[in-house]
Amino acid sequence: MGDDLGDEWWTHEGASEAEEETQLEKQPTEKPNPKTKPEKRKSVTEKTVKAKKTKKNEQKECIIPQKKETEDEKSTKPKRKRKKTITDVLSSSEPKPGCPADLQSLVTQYFSDKLSVIEQEELKLLDSSFLSSNDLTHTLSSYLKQVCPKWSKIQKQHKEKSSVVLLIVCSSALRTIELIKQLTAFKGEAKALKLFAKHIKIEEQVKLLQKGVTHIGVGTPGRISALIEKEGLGLQALRYVVLDWNWRDQKLRRMLDVPEVKLDFMKLLESGILNGCKEDKIKIGLF
Repeated sequence: MGDDLGDEWWTHEGASEAEEETQLEKQPTEKPNPKTKPEKRKSVTEKTVKAKKTKKNEQKECIIPQKKETEDEKSTKPKRKRKKTITDVLSSSEPKPGCPADLQSLVTQYFSDKLSVIEQEELKLLDSSFLSSNDLTHTLSSYLKQVCPKWSKIQKQHKEKSSVVLLIVCSSALRTIELIKQLTAFKGEAKALKLFAKHIKIEEQVKLLQKGVTHIGVGTPGRISALIEKEGLGLQALRYVVLDWNWRDQKLRRMLDVPEVKLDFMKLLESGILNGCKEDKIKIGLF
C-alpha cells in the first residue's frame, strides 16, 4: 500500500511538473501582445508612408498647373510686333470719298521709279479731265445720271461696233455682276457687256463686241487692257471711264489696294486712257 501511494504521488507530481512545463512552453506562443504590437506598428508606418505619398502627389498636382500657366503666359506674349495690314489701317479710319488728287498721287507714286521727271510731268491730268466724285451718298445709277445728264441722247448717237461709250472698271467678276444689276435705272435701252476673265474666253468677248453695238462695258482692268491690246475693244467712241473707287471688299480693301488689280489698272491707263484724257476726249469719274 505504501509503495502504491508513493508511486501515485510521484506520478501525480511528475504529471503536474510536466503540465507546468507544457504550460511554460505554450505561454510564449499563446501571448498575443508581443506579436500583435509590431503588426500595429507596421500598419501605422504603412499609413504614414501612404499619407506622405498622397501629400507628395498633391504637391505635384498643384505644381503642374502653375507651370502650364507660366507657359501659357509666355505663349501669349508677342515675340515680335505684327505689321499693320491694309485691313487694320482702313478699319481704324473712317471711309472718305475718293477725289482726283488721290488718283493723281497714286499714278505719280507708281511711275516715280519707272519714268523720268519729264515723263512724269506728262502724266499729270488737269482738273477738267475729271468728273465730279461720288460723295458716298449715291447709288451707281444716281451717280451716272449726275455725271452723264445727256445719256439718252449719247446712247442713240453711238453706232460703232467694238467700242463703248462708258467703261466701268471694278476689282472682280462678282463685283462686275453686281454693278450691271445696279445699272438698270440708268442705262435704259443701252446694251451692257461683262468684261472679265472668269469663265469667259477673251475670243468670245471679242466676237460679242464685233457682233453688235455695245454702249457700256463693265469689268476688271486686266481683261479690259487685254481686249484693248488684242484690238478687240477700241477707244474711239469712249467718253467716260468710271472707277469703282470707294467700294471695299470683306477685308476692307478698295480696288487699288489689291496689288494685282493696281498693276493691271496702271497698264490700262497706259493703253490709251491717259492720252485720251489729255486730248479732252475721255473724262474719269471716281464712284
